[in-house]
Amino acid sequence: MNAAGLTLALPKGRIFEEAIDLLSRAGLPLYLPEKSRALRFEMGGVQVLELRNQDVPVYVDLGVADAGVVGKDVLAESGRSVYEPVDLGFSACRLSLIREVGAMGPIHRVASKYPRLTREYLAGRGLSAEVIKLSGNIELACLTGLADAVVDLVQTGSTLVANNLEERDVVMRSTARFVVNRTALKLKRETLRPLIARLRELTE
Repeated sequence: MNAAGLTLALPKGRIFEEAIDLLSRAGLPLYLPEKSRALRFEMGGVQVLELRNQDVPVYVDLGVADAGVVGKDVLAESGRSVYEPVDLGFSACRLSLIREVGAMGPIHRVASKYPRLTREYLAGRGLSAEVIKLSGNIELACLTGLADAVVDLVQTGSTLVANNLEERDVVMRSTARFVVNRTALKLKRETLRPLIARLRELTE
């Protein structure tokens, strides 16, 4: 596979490492770079951009990157129009409605890093709660009375138990996805289509 000239957007952290591993097994000349402050890497003619998770759909949609890896939760929240050909299966988690254990009152305000998905979820259940966007430690919104509920990612649930919180409903389930810029899919199809096929083989 001639991947020279391909630009990939990958999120920082554990997904970066898992994505590099899977994409290298799919035939790209990728490897884990040494720890540094660099944000852009050149690997065998492939350019890798290390981004915040939320920025990956933007870079791919606007064509700065040809393809990338991003969580389904972030992709859905972004509303960006990118091609999503492969569910990579790793980094599984769920986006859930969370309240204090035993809380029974009405939900007037919900806090989340995912306001778009939260509004869609509430509208689908006929709830007209106010949605406020927060950036970190979403659980505190419940514990301090800022919100009656929060919508946040859950993996093991240990943070909820430690803070007397519980999942009331699952908004969506999420895994890492391989996403492609729609124009790049046409212009670089000789590289991208075999890569997509190989990723599908590896993740089925």
